[in-house]
Amino acid sequence: MSNADTICAVATPPGRGGVGVIRVSGADSFLLVGQLARNLPRPGSFALRGFNDGDGRVIDTGLVLCFAGPHSFTGEDVVEIQTHGSPVVQELILRRLVALGARRARPGEFSERAFLNDRLDLAQAEAIADLIAASTEQAARAATRSLEGRFSAEVSSLAEDLTALRVWVESALDFPDEDVDFLADGEVLDRARQLLARMADLAARAEAGRVLTDGVRVAIVGKPNAGKSSLLNALTRRDSAIVTDIPGTTRDVLRETVSIAGLPVTLADTAGLRETADSVEREGVRRAEREMRQADLLFWVADVRDQASQPPPGLPDDIPRLSIFNKIDLAGQSARIEGDSLYVSVLQGDGLDLLERAVLERLGLAESGNGEFSARQRHVDALQAALAELGAGIEDLAARQSGELLAEALRQAASQLGEITGRISADELLGRIFSSFCIGK
Repeated sequence: MSNADTICAVATPPGRGGVGVIRVSGADSFLLVGQLARNLPRPGSFALRGFNDGDGRVIDTGLVLCFAGPHSFTGEDVVEIQTHGSPVVQELILRRLVALGARRARPGEFSERAFLNDRLDLAQAEAIADLIAASTEQAARAATRSLEGRFSAEVSSLAEDLTALRVWVESALDFPDEDVDFLADGEVLDRARQLLARMADLAARAEAGRVLTDGVRVAIVGKPNAGKSSLLNALTRRDSAIVTDIPGTTRDVLRETVSIAGLPVTLADTAGLRETADSVEREGVRRAEREMRQADLLFWVADVRDQASQPPPGLPDDIPRLSIFNKIDLAGQSARIEGDSLYVSVLQGDGLDLLERAVLERLGLAESGNGEFSARQRHVDALQAALAELGAGIEDLAARQSGELLAEALRQAASQLGEITGRISADELLGRIFSSFCIGK
């Protein structure tokens, strides 16, 4: 499948609607759509046209918009056809385009062509899919900022500065007889450490963007009757879970998605953790333990009056935990945050307004520019790998005055950053990324 092919696809969601959009891209776009609609409008304008089948019968009437490459989304000649939003009508037009010589686009192929034709870098292309999938206003705004190139610009600037320092280090290695020893005067080490600090800051903000894109999985755990299901209902603002004063009411995992501090959060209400002879409740406890291991954050809910209510030894140590002490209204206490603990009355609603701040603090996002731009796990992984390379190079220079190892570390770090924007990318990576897009994008 060559980029010389002219491709076509429906760009609007499946199903019926007022308007459906069919996108055509490639060198023969104007020719093929011209046979479908006759007398195309000039590029940069639109016109009302009838769309005919092979026998000259009108399939539908709608708007045709033409965009001449390279000034189009894909960088190629592009035509967008706006029809009535009938799946039957759209399919008939697609069949006609295929009969005229186009082929149906693969998932993400329009965005892939935009990347290959230098209209977007890889992080910007991924931001298109993130914008489509955004489930909160903050996630949508962050994806838009990535699409505009904010994240890419910071990555590229950092990569360029890494390369510039590498050139300086290698020049010192190539000309060892010069009067100034660049490696011994401390400036190289200072610059490298400054780059490391910038990279660590960007990695923290990228992690915040990843959480905003992927969302957070929160497992609500604790003893029976601590208020776990009541907390779920309070956060979803509806009676999602059955609440009674009978211990063991919750048997299975109940999931609901809400927005907390602008983050899409999947809450999982679980069975109360306790030893039990009831086989059904015991299975619920097992499922609760499994849910904990898959969570990004744990809400440990306890009755503030239960002095013996401490998290059991089986809770995962590697997952952030927010201890929520409930029923402060019955203990005469006030709502507050103390360290990793939040004191609330779920029944009265006291302290729930503090939950957003507590969640951001426990996830390490309170000071990381949460929502600045969208990012993905592979971006975070690349930044972490670059940090490890540069950190090792700095240690080698400080301990051994090893400029060669620092130069190689700078090269490797810049290479890792290049994978984020696609300056350095394998065909396998591109295939995996764009195959996850919807057809028509």
